[in-house]
Formats: sequence, C-alpha cells, structure tokens
Amino acid sequence: MCDISRRTLLAGTAALAGLAKAQDLVNRVDPLSPGVYFHQGDIEHHGHCNNGWIVFKDYVLVIDANFPSGAREILPKIRAITPKPIRFAFDTHHHGDHLYGNQVWVDNGATPVAHTGVIEELKRYEPGRWNEAAKSRPDVAASQLKPPSVLFPRELFFDDGEHRVELLHLGVAHTHGDAMAWLPKERILFSGDACVNGPYNFVGDGDVGKWIATLDAAKKLGAQVVCPGHGPRGVGAVLEDQRLFFSHLRDRVSAMVQAGKTPRDIYGSVGQIQADLTAEARIARYVSKDGLADQVEKVYQELTGTTFPEDVKAGKSARLRHARAHALELA
Repeated sequence: MCDISRRTLLAGTAALAGLAKAQDLVNRVDPLSPGVYFHQGDIEHHGHCNNGWIVFKDYVLVIDANFPSGAREILPKIRAITPKPIRFAFDTHHHGDHLYGNQVWVDNGATPVAHTGVIEELKRYEPGRWNEAAKSRPDVAASQLKPPSVLFPRELFFDDGEHRVELLHLGVAHTHGDAMAWLPKERILFSGDACVNGPYNFVGDGDVGKWIATLDAAKKLGAQVVCPGHGPRGVGAVLEDQRLFFSHLRDRVSAMVQAGKTPRDIYGSVGQIQADLTAEARIARYVSKDGLADQVEKVYQELTGTTFPEDVKAGKSARLRHARAHALELA
C-alpha cells in the first residue's frame, strides 16, 4: 500500500512539473524544424486547440483551423515568420475547437481540407452545435460555419521537394473522421485529438476499441516528435502512453463485465479504477477526475451494447463537460 501511494505521489509530482513546463509554452511559437512550427493553444482560458504550420516553397499549410479567436491568435504569428500565402487549413476532425475557425482562414486565402468523415460528422451534428456555441462564444457568433471543401478518403500528400506532408486517415479514434499530418522526413506527427497529452480525452463521438487500433497504426509511422491536439508536444512515446491508458481502462471494464458485474456495480467501481490508473506513472496524466466515469460508460457500452441506468448515466455529462472545456454548449 505504501509503495502504491509513493508511486502515485511521484506520478502526481511529475505531472505537476510537466504542467508547469507546458504552461510556459502556451501561446508561443515552437520551431520544430526549418519551416515547421507548433503552437500550444490556451485551452484553459479560451478553449483553443493546438496548431501547427508548415512553410512550403510557395505557400503555407496550417494544421487545424481552431476557433475563430484561436485562428486570429496564430495568424499574425505566421505572418511574422513568412510573407508566403496561407493556402490550406487542415481540419483534423469536426469539433468546433478544430474547425470553427475555417472562415478566418478562407478570408485570408486558404482552402479548408479534411477527411471525408468530417463532412459526414458535420451533417450529423451541425448546425446545432454551431448555433449553441454562438450563444456563449462571441467569436463564433461573429463568424460563419465553413465546411472543408477539399476532401480525401484515405490520404492526401503535399510535396514540393523540400517538405512532404502526408494527411492520413488511419481509422476511427476521437471521432469517425480523424486524420493526422505526418512529416516523414522530419519524423513529426501532428495527431489532432486522436492523441492528446493530458486529461483531455473526450470519447463521446469516437470508439475506444477502434481508437486503440488507430494508435497502433500511428505508432508504426515511427514518429520522433508528436504534436497532440491538446497538451504539450512530446516524443513518439506519447502515442504508446495514450494507447496504454485506453488499453488498461478497457481491460478493467472488460474484466468486470466478464465477472458478471452489473452496470451499477461498474459505475460504483469508478473510484477504484481511477486509483489503479493513477498509480501507473506512465498514464496517470490521462486520468480525468471528472471525466473518467464517462469513459468507463463508453467502454461498457462498446462491450455490451447498453448504457448505464439513467440515475447513474454519465454520457450526457461527458458531452457537457467537453462543451464547457471548449467554451461550447451542446444542444
């Protein structure tokens, strides 16, 4: 028991140190390689996602449109680096903090690009989510929903002989339309929310079981630098850490299902699952104090086809927490 407590304490200390370091880089341009940049968004105060951009010989490709205010945050920073036109904005998925800023980029000469699944998700959820977001976000209210107009089913390459960026759909993960930007020469991966670095995993629009397989596919790329959708950038091991978190979570819920535990029993075990996962130093930073019950319910639903009883149901609260974390309110 003492050993577990000590490991938990060490994991917590490391997480706090990492958080302090991450905060130092929020809203700062982070050069990764000649012509390749990362920008850690301020999720805490503005709901912004992380961004990246690549300066090609004749144009700039931006990774994730962000919210309109997030787009306006990085636009002058790109302009300060290069006068080249911003031609493309790649939406890694359909969520507002990654796509609602498209109009800003279009107004500045860019074309939004995304996997075909993003359009399917937008048909499913919009304009409902946009309209609700506009009630609490002035930047959304003052803009327009602009879906991506260049679409790819599996992959799309940008290559000018100096830089090569491969936009890849490796499978369902955080949503059904996730795609990543892979730079094979620099071995840099911009993952969107298919991989985050901290307690930012929202599972309501995705599939945890398929997410694990997608992360396995991403690992095979051999990234040395991973730029997540939220949280500080990391090394290639971040992909494995994210995968381990979901794998261990799924194993624990599966074991309880196989043991014949009721949904109420499983919900009542969330505290113990939280303690177990937090005790594992490598994945402790992914454990959300408020969101784990939602993740447990999602895994239970995938395994059994049923949800928790209404009086302990967590799924709706998950959506609301995700909405608030990104300064949104869902219909």
